[in-house]
Amino acid sequence: MKNRITLKELAKLLNVSVSTVSKALNDSPEISPKTIQRVKELAALHKYRPNPTAVNLKSSKSGTIGVIIPNISNAFFANVLSGIEAQAQKEGLQVITYISNESWEEEKKIVEMLATGFVDGVLIAIAEETQRKKEFGHIQNLIDYDIPVVLYDRIDFDMTVDKIGVDDRKIFFDATKYLQTLNLKKIGIATSIHHMGVGKLRITGYKEALASKEDFFIANSAKPDSLREKLLKLMLQDKVDALLCSDFESTMMAYRLAFENGLRIPRDLKIVGFINGKLARYLAPSVSYVDQKPERIGENAMILLKKRINNPNEKGRDTQIVETELVHLESTASA
Repeated sequence: MKNRITLKELAKLLNVSVSTVSKALNDSPEISPKTIQRVKELAALHKYRPNPTAVNLKSSKSGTIGVIIPNISNAFFANVLSGIEAQAQKEGLQVITYISNESWEEEKKIVEMLATGFVDGVLIAIAEETQRKKEFGHIQNLIDYDIPVVLYDRIDFDMTVDKIGVDDRKIFFDATKYLQTLNLKKIGIATSIHHMGVGKLRITGYKEALASKEDFFIANSAKPDSLREKLLKLMLQDKVDALLCSDFESTMMAYRLAFENGLRIPRDLKIVGFINGKLARYLAPSVSYVDQKPERIGENAMILLKKRINNPNEKGRDTQIVETELVHLESTASA
């Protein structure tokens, strides 16, 4: 039995967007009469029938939001989800959570399922592999199907959607400037996410704050053994005075290597990390960290999505930046 033609296939045949085909079939005043006629004639020729689930989406709200999390073992994303859930309850909405495990293929499967139309909108932090491959077609399909999308945390992408995150460049620019006020000359950066958008922005902020290129010290690798080797070089050969760690893995590895090699924190080495605040305080000495306000990101992402669901035709897209805070604990104290 031959499969029915889809909205996407009709759009491809007509060389127009999925959104244009959908609006033409619904006699939208946004579409010219000539285009509406072309679309309807081709749809009739191919005996097109709309997906009943997608029709239900257009005619009524499901009260359900799809949330895609890249890594649930990361405390940051767990806290973002907590904020999303809390705000969704206030809005009377249900949340269905999916985990991409930083996989492009898994994320694509999830998005394709959500694109069938059983959710009112989607909140997504784009997977690491998707960023590396630079293949965002599945996310664009959500947009083409007029399903509201909000990007959270990982927002440095050219997409016509609402976004909410932090200013990753400014975070490490300000942190570097602060360490410079302590008369520290050799400030290094450690990162296992240098290939990702947020990692690149943090490196950029750090570099912009340096007085000269000669002051640039970096340990960057997504492979633990390589990152360990590069960190040891910064600590033992370059003898950096401080380290900015752009993610959880680099923060904990730097902390451990300092201990193993007899470097006293903060006397011999000061550390600023991206780490959960509760864990940062339990360590001895405690680690100064960047508070990204994850619960607030989650709450505001939900508010932003609800606004877009209620006003789907509102022009323009909103990008919100949540203010972060550098929390100073023992690892940056004066020796």
